[in-house]
Amino acid sequence: MSSFWEQILEEFRKRRRKLLEMGGSAAVEKQHARNKLTARERIEYLFDPDTFIEYGLWVKHRQSVFGMDKVEVPAEGVVTGVGRINGRKVAVAAEDYTSMAGTFGEYHGKKFAYIVDFARDIGVPFVGLNDSGGARLQEGMDSLEAYGWLFKSQILASGVIPQIAVIMGPVFGGQAYHPVMQDFLIQVKGTGLYGIAGPAFVKTQLGEEISVEELAGWRAHAVKSGQTDIVAEDDEDALDQTKLLLSFLPSNNSERPPRIKTGDDPERKLDGIEGLVPPEPSKPYDIKKVIEMIVDGGFMLEVKRYFAPNVFTGFTRIDGRVVGVIATNPKYMAGGIDVNGSDKIARFARFCDLFNIPLLYIHDTPGYWIGSDQEWRGILRHGSKMLFACADATVPKVVLIVRKSFAGAYLGMCSKGMGADLVFAWPSAKIGLVGGSTAASVIFAKEVARSSNPEETFRKRVKEYEDYWINPYKAAERGYVDDVIEPDDTRRILVKAIDVLETKYEKAIAAGILRPEKKYSNITL
Repeated sequence: MSSFWEQILEEFRKRRRKLLEMGGSAAVEKQHARNKLTARERIEYLFDPDTFIEYGLWVKHRQSVFGMDKVEVPAEGVVTGVGRINGRKVAVAAEDYTSMAGTFGEYHGKKFAYIVDFARDIGVPFVGLNDSGGARLQEGMDSLEAYGWLFKSQILASGVIPQIAVIMGPVFGGQAYHPVMQDFLIQVKGTGLYGIAGPAFVKTQLGEEISVEELAGWRAHAVKSGQTDIVAEDDEDALDQTKLLLSFLPSNNSERPPRIKTGDDPERKLDGIEGLVPPEPSKPYDIKKVIEMIVDGGFMLEVKRYFAPNVFTGFTRIDGRVVGVIATNPKYMAGGIDVNGSDKIARFARFCDLFNIPLLYIHDTPGYWIGSDQEWRGILRHGSKMLFACADATVPKVVLIVRKSFAGAYLGMCSKGMGADLVFAWPSAKIGLVGGSTAASVIFAKEVARSSNPEETFRKRVKEYEDYWINPYKAAERGYVDDVIEPDDTRRILVKAIDVLETKYEKAIAAGILRPEKKYSNITL
């Protein structure tokens, strides 16, 4: 090799080595002391060995004011590129806290937006590993405008490719918007913190004193705000959860999710499943135990586990096919659906519809939650979101009614009239407009009042109404239920239902032939 090339390559390697060192050994040690991996370590852990290709390593900020002319920010504080996770291509942007605290400047934002656009254009999922000190204030309006580039890129990619955000460090201000705008958000306990403003700013502006963990930790967002979908114990667990979530998702909206062999017999009888559901309509139980018996290997990836636990949302497989499950859970609030539960269901249903994931609705609910608190918080508006999500969805929709299904919740949880493809009910199902007591108190009010024995008359009329209407057979007679099934046959029947719906043809609908042409429904946001 000539001396010319030796000099050229020596200079190249020196420059590249410095960029790959990120913020330097001292900054890396500080990152490790906080129980956090570096951006490059996270990428190494997430991707299959030797598959990651980095784009934008050499990008550099152009600022010269407020001391920025003397500041080097390797790779502009964010590592971007594409690799393979379990053999499938995925794009990533991993913020580097060791390089100027991973702050979001103009070219940091440009890199971030570019890789989202790139992922959309090539049809692969995008994962954002977020760990940042926030906006780079030295760059002023340039930093602010860069947020616009990223937000627009994410919005245009929404519904085209799956987007996953992982909160692995502090993420505040404008920096916190883009993770929440993605499809799923995974938050690391202790180190993952995010919010519109940190405690210092809150105290300055509002006089409120609050710790960062209470304001922005996992309980704040997984339990209270509902913005966190999955909680992780540490960086490695968060990356493992990311891999698991990706395994249920297609690469883009033109594909189906991957089907695998799970080894679980599709004809498996569910011996004893009926014993999980108490015969008393008001007695609580955990619907997740029912779901576990039905699905392959009893495995589910629950989404928003700690938020609105009165409803369940999550991914599972039935005979190897990915299914999105939506179920009301009588263990909490009798399975009634409140404002938060409505939002949780509608959001999940729309995601599954966007990415060709069949929906299984499991009913055991007395209805939407009533009372002044829910009324003033807009239960009608929020509950309507479920109706929009259900009716708009063009993926296969299968319904199983195991016990109660009343009033608006019967519709919001998907019914024949709302577009369900197949509806099944156990013999224990109680389906109706309202419960027998409510109906009798209105229909027979005068008769009961005139009766010599009001209590006995009321009981008789309640039974009469329930015998006629509150059962699965009347619904089946009308065609609202396709079949009344034995509980232990549930898995076998659902396997066949999802199989027969696999070829459900929706291109005519997408073209507006069967539905009016429009941009989208004006959902009650």
